[in-house]
Amino acid sequence: MSTANEHGYQTFKLGSFTFRRDEYFAHIGWTTRAGKPMSHTMDAGNFLRALMRDVAWGFFYGWVNFDNVVGTVNHYESVDLYAGAYNGTMKEAGVDLLENFPTAEIRATFEAMLDDWTNAVFDPFAAPQETGTPYGRKNGSNTAKITRARELAKRCVGLKDDLALRTDERGAPVNRAFADVPQEQPELHPEPGFENEVHAFNLFGFLSRSQVTWNPSFTSVVKHSYMCPTTEEHILPIIHGNDRVEWFFQMTDEIHWDCGDKNTGKPLARVIMKAGDMAAMPAYCRHQGYSPKRSMLLVWENGSPSLVYEIQRGESPEVPVQF
Repeated sequence: MSTANEHGYQTFKLGSFTFRRDEYFAHIGWTTRAGKPMSHTMDAGNFLRALMRDVAWGFFYGWVNFDNVVGTVNHYESVDLYAGAYNGTMKEAGVDLLENFPTAEIRATFEAMLDDWTNAVFDPFAAPQETGTPYGRKNGSNTAKITRARELAKRCVGLKDDLALRTDERGAPVNRAFADVPQEQPELHPEPGFENEVHAFNLFGFLSRSQVTWNPSFTSVVKHSYMCPTTEEHILPIIHGNDRVEWFFQMTDEIHWDCGDKNTGKPLARVIMKAGDMAAMPAYCRHQGYSPKRSMLLVWENGSPSLVYEIQRGESPEVPVQF
C-alpha cells in the first residue's frame, strides 16, 4: 500500500495486481504472462458493492465475478485472484492472469481497500435508493456499515441461545418496501421438555426487517443444510459462479436471472422467477440477478465442505436432478 493519491485514496498491490481508484472508477492493473501491461476499469460503486460481498461472504462458494473480467475463486484455504481467466475472449488472446493467495493475505488486502475506498455517505450493502453516492474525492469512512456481521443461526432463528429475531429495538425497522408484511409471530405449544427443541418464527416478518440487499443469512441449519433467505433490490453486485448446486425459491415479487457458462461466460439461459417459482443453478453455471423492486428470495445451500471435491472427482452430479 502506498500513500494517498491526488484523489485521497490509497493504492493497493497484491502479487502482480494493482488497485487504484479516482472519483468515479476503480482501476485494476496486471502484467500478463508474456509481460504485457494490462488494465481494467470498473465503476467505483459497482466495484465496492462486489468487494463488499466478497469480503462479507468470505469469498463464498466458488466464483465471485466482480464483472466479466475480474474476480476470485475460493479454494477454502486459498483464493485465486484473476483478470480475464474466465473470459473466453481474453483467455484466447492470452492477456489473462490468475494468481493464488493464502486466504488471510487476500482478505487483509480486500478489507483494507474496502475500508479506505468507501466514503462516509456510501453503504455498499444497501439498495441504491437507501444510500448516498460512492463517487467523489475521499470523504471520511463508513467502517460500521462495512463490518456488519453476517447473521448466522446455529439451528434456528429465535431459539434459546441462537440468533435473535429482528426488532425495532435491535435497530432493524421494517423496510419501506415491506410495510404491509404482517409481524405477528406463530403460537408455540411444545410439550414439556421440548421447549428448546420445537420452534417456529415469522420468516416473512424477519426478512421484512433486513437492512441489506443480496446478502443471504442462515435462518435454519440442519447439519450442512443451510436455509439462506435474503432480500434483493436492483442488481446482484457480483456474477456468482457455482461450485455446487444452488436452489432458489422466489418468495415474493420477481427476479430476472442471466445464466452463463462459468468458465467462459457464454450465455446459457434467461430465467424470470415470479413469486412461488423454484429454480436450481447447476454447478457449471454463473448467474446474475435483477430485482425490479425489493423481493424475498430463499436460497438453499448444501454447505458440505467435501461436496466441491466430490463434484470435481465426478462422485456427485453438477445438476440438481436427472430425469
